[in-house]
Amino acid sequence: MNLVTALAIVIGILGAVATYIFVGNITGLGLQIWACFIAWASFFHCGGGEAGLKASIPANIWGSLCATVALILVGQMSGGSVPIISVIVGVTVAVMILGAHAPLLGAIPAAVYGYACTAAFGLLVAGADPLSAAIQTSPFLNISISMVIGALFGYLSGKIAGSLAK
Repeated sequence: MNLVTALAIVIGILGAVATYIFVGNITGLGLQIWACFIAWASFFHCGGGEAGLKASIPANIWGSLCATVALILVGQMSGGSVPIISVIVGVTVAVMILGAHAPLLGAIPAAVYGYACTAAFGLLVAGADPLSAAIQTSPFLNISISMVIGALFGYLSGKIAGSLAK
């Protein structure tokens, strides 16, 4: 079987499993399936295999941390002022990109995926609180965990598909 067909079958099956786990809320943590799938793609975007894990996961989490700082600052300093919000986002994104000087954080697109997912959770999920320590409401914890699981699903799918394609 060729690799694309193997990936289609394996990712289809594991995608259904991930959806059942996340959407069925089996963990009770309110994890986000969309962030899981974005991290899954990020894993492959970073080359897959062990290298994909080593590049994608730290960068996803770094982007999530930068977005969390932005959410905290926006909540504390902006008063709804669009110019202030814009500056906060611009500065935190610049810091996020500068993080790529550290090899561990060098996968800039993966960091952007983490930032975007965290910002989306923080802005769109009712009850989200960037200062919360509860996984269900913390944008950083919820998205970071969802993305780590997504990267692990990516790794698993790559290994299984690779075996089927041999």
